[in-house]
Amino acid sequence: MKHSIKQTGVFLALLSFAGGSIACRQASALAGEMDIPTATVKEADLQLKVLTTGALRTETSRVIAAPAIGGGTLQIIKLARFGVQVHKGEVVLDFDPSEQEYNLAQNRSDFQQAEQEIVKAKADAAVQTAEDQTALLKAKYTVRRAELEVSKNELLSKIDAQKNVLALDEAKRALAQLEQDIRTHGASNKAALDISEEKRNKARLAMNQAEDNIKKMTVTAPIDGLVVIHPNLDSTGGWYFGQALPDYHVGDQVSPGNSIADVIDISHLELSAQVGETDHSNLKPGQPADIQVYALPNDKFTGKVETVGAATSQDSWMGNSQHKFDVTILLDKPDPRLRPGFAARMVIRGDHLSHAVSVPSEAVFDREGKKIVYCKRNGGFEEQKVKLRALTEGQAILEGIQPGAVVALVNPEARSSQKAKENSSGPQLGPGAK
Repeated sequence: MKHSIKQTGVFLALLSFAGGSIACRQASALAGEMDIPTATVKEADLQLKVLTTGALRTETSRVIAAPAIGGGTLQIIKLARFGVQVHKGEVVLDFDPSEQEYNLAQNRSDFQQAEQEIVKAKADAAVQTAEDQTALLKAKYTVRRAELEVSKNELLSKIDAQKNVLALDEAKRALAQLEQDIRTHGASNKAALDISEEKRNKARLAMNQAEDNIKKMTVTAPIDGLVVIHPNLDSTGGWYFGQALPDYHVGDQVSPGNSIADVIDISHLELSAQVGETDHSNLKPGQPADIQVYALPNDKFTGKVETVGAATSQDSWMGNSQHKFDVTILLDKPDPRLRPGFAARMVIRGDHLSHAVSVPSEAVFDREGKKIVYCKRNGGFEEQKVKLRALTEGQAILEGIQPGAVVALVNPEARSSQKAKENSSGPQLGPGAK
């Protein structure tokens, strides 16, 4: 009997322990529900601010390049300093003109020699023409005299008459040959003169080219702007593996056509950036912007929105697709320290909103392309659709919800599913347990 009572007591104790364990687990789950952080929907006057990053660029720049001249490399003898301000027409770059000056001297000598050859060819042709004319008159006279002798054949013996006929035929053949020789002499003289004139023209062209090349040895600024020297790609010998390269400087050998520097117009520097769909609708030209250039962390710059473009790209991340829009911001004041390519952070100050309804941005969630919040009601959280007007400084400006509502800062459904999964797993048995 005592043994039965003892067993009953043990059973009740075990039952009591199990019930207490279940009660603790339920209490823990309820406590987990209460752990969801919340925020209260507020109404206040706000100024929209759009945060983005971008890079400086210039509307106008010109490349300063070595002239495309054949004959090997060019040597720099003068180069403007990096960052110096130049005006249109000022010398930025000079190359050694020695080789081109030598070519000019050679071409000028060839030109003068060709001129002399033309003079000589014309003189020789004149002498030859005079000689040919004399010989022609003489040959014609011989033919005429032979014709007169033939006219006397009736009075002469048959043998003498035959001699006169043969003499006339010989005189005519000589005249015909001489006329042929004169035509040949004329063509030959003309060909010699043409060759000399072509040689002169070739020398003149080469001389003009050398003079033009000498002018090209001096490169001037095509616009007002700042000089930016390029890295010396010629120093790699044609191989470049990403190593840091020195800039071009005086004394360097440069391949014809290579870019040496840029002249950039820093009076109209602008920032190029992109914003998302939500921010795009809140931007318009003329809005002020505060700019922080990373390369100049101790300086503040200002500007204004210049253009707000159409969608140019589309980002897809974890199944969410968002269009990106181009935005350009024009700096209010130029600064000689700024360079195209410098990265910057921008805060664009948009419209002022009166009685704007806002919550922390983490309280807004995406559900099938719609924006929702989880409002706290009836001891739980209920899903409610809202319209997102803007995001500014961590706050979401909403429509479709009343001030004073309490919303979850995390997804209650996801938190609840996680708690349920943790509770259903139960305590883990240690090694060797049965």
